[in-house]
Amino acid sequence: MRRVLKSLCLAVLVSLPLPAVAGQGDARLDDLFALLKATTDEVQAHIIEQVIWRVWIENGTDAVDGPMADGITAMAGGDYARALASFETVVELAPNFAEGWNKRATVHFLMGNYDASVVDIERTLNLEPRHFGALSGLGLIYLDIGNDGAALKAFEGALAIHPHMPGARERVRTLRAKVKGKAI
Repeated sequence: MRRVLKSLCLAVLVSLPLPAVAGQGDARLDDLFALLKATTDEVQAHIIEQVIWRVWIENGTDAVDGPMADGITAMAGGDYARALASFETVVELAPNFAEGWNKRATVHFLMGNYDASVVDIERTLNLEPRHFGALSGLGLIYLDIGNDGAALKAFEGALAIHPHMPGARERVRTLRAKVKGKAI
């Protein structure tokens, strides 16, 4: 019965149109995060995650959503210079829009600009502390630079928010074994 109720709640949340201004301020996020944490079903967790991303990515204004879409397309095509320019437009126009900072952080990461990526991740997390994607990205940066303790903390933080995050549980397990007995 409880699983049916959760599925029904999720179906209702997914079917609702996005508000005029979405992003991290969307009222549905609290329910979505509660469902994400409570579900034991991997498929349901994936659906909830996709709905969260859908909410996060929409600012609700053409001036911001246009460059956001262009940046995502450019990033997917490997045109990081264009993606970076698009996401810079997003953060200039909407400095309180967490996903603009997160996307720019992602491009910086892909370009190997780890310091800039970390700065943007910190801004993302200040605006949306539940941003499991930003925490995971931070963990990947720390892995790349060899800071296993910080990577472990970042991945544990992501898992605390999104217990079904693909790959995170295995990374935590590996990192815990690696840093066992070492000062973090």
